[in-house]
Amino acid sequence: MSGHDHIVGDNGADPRGHDAHGHDDAHDHPHRRGPVGFVVGLVGGHGHDHAGSLDDSLMASRAGVRALAISLAGLLVTAVLELIVFSISDSVGLLADTIHNFADAFTAIPIGMALLIARRPATRRYTYGFGRSEDLAGLAVLLVIAASAVIAAWEAVSRVVHPEQVNNLGWIAAAGMIGFIGNEVAARYRIRVGRRIGSAALVADGHHARTDGFTSLAVVAGAIGVALGWRLADPIVGVAITVAIFGVLRGAARDIYRRLMDAVDPALVDQVEHEAAEVDGVRQVDDVRVRWIGHELRAELNLTVDGDLHVSQAHDIAEHVRHRLLHHVHRLADATIHTDPAEEAGSDWHAVTAHHRRSSAP
Repeated sequence: MSGHDHIVGDNGADPRGHDAHGHDDAHDHPHRRGPVGFVVGLVGGHGHDHAGSLDDSLMASRAGVRALAISLAGLLVTAVLELIVFSISDSVGLLADTIHNFADAFTAIPIGMALLIARRPATRRYTYGFGRSEDLAGLAVLLVIAASAVIAAWEAVSRVVHPEQVNNLGWIAAAGMIGFIGNEVAARYRIRVGRRIGSAALVADGHHARTDGFTSLAVVAGAIGVALGWRLADPIVGVAITVAIFGVLRGAARDIYRRLMDAVDPALVDQVEHEAAEVDGVRQVDDVRVRWIGHELRAELNLTVDGDLHVSQAHDIAEHVRHRLLHHVHRLADATIHTDPAEEAGSDWHAVTAHHRRSSAP
């Protein structure tokens, strides 16, 4: 074999499909990940039909949107109840938590829109599909969290400088407990559905809501402090909640930055290398690249195989590697594989393109 490029991947409209050769597997295995994998798992098997894949993805997207809608309604009710109590108590700690809960509720909107957009099939312009819409939704979430942090900080600091009487401490404590319960219920629901459909964004938003539930408990602590005679307990709790919001913002910004920069856990790269190397006929695995597109993964890698193999044999090895990766790498949607013949003495299979390679020197 004189060296060839074997590109493994779908050329059809749906980038989530992963078998261009039409093999039929009747057994149940985690061949597909993310939304499709969840729905396929429910029916006890999987197929490689593109239309069926689109239907599965659509069902999973609907499940995610439904989870967001229900948790949105729950958090809005929680925030409105807290707002009512704030109107009769004038607690800045409760106001900070109310602002945060409103912000958390509305982060569901951009994520829901992203889930709807991401299910659209790829086009000749957007050849990788629309999964990146989740990353854009993440930027919108960052803006909402940042705005809530600034507003809460302004109110809290103003009350520290100009303290005011806080009333109806019992109602404040009750509202704080409502905030905690509302956030915890929303968190459990979002995390459960997010894991079920393979949506990292939904799971992350659920953990965000859970963190916010504990800030609601801080409101209860502030009410207790005021009741014990510490007048500044309420605005100080407001400041503490604001700090917590900025902490959430920092973590969310880091995650969004990494996603936009195509960062992945190095252990994931190691796993792809290991699984590919396990296939018979693979002599070496290198140049492994993995990236997130929405809540699905795509991989690119080079294989070195025996130089005397027929092109169909090299193709078969690459296809077995791809099949193994789809089985074992969680949320992997597809892989692009390049095969190289093992180098012989004095040979350089990439001499033609050598001058296009980037220097590895620092």
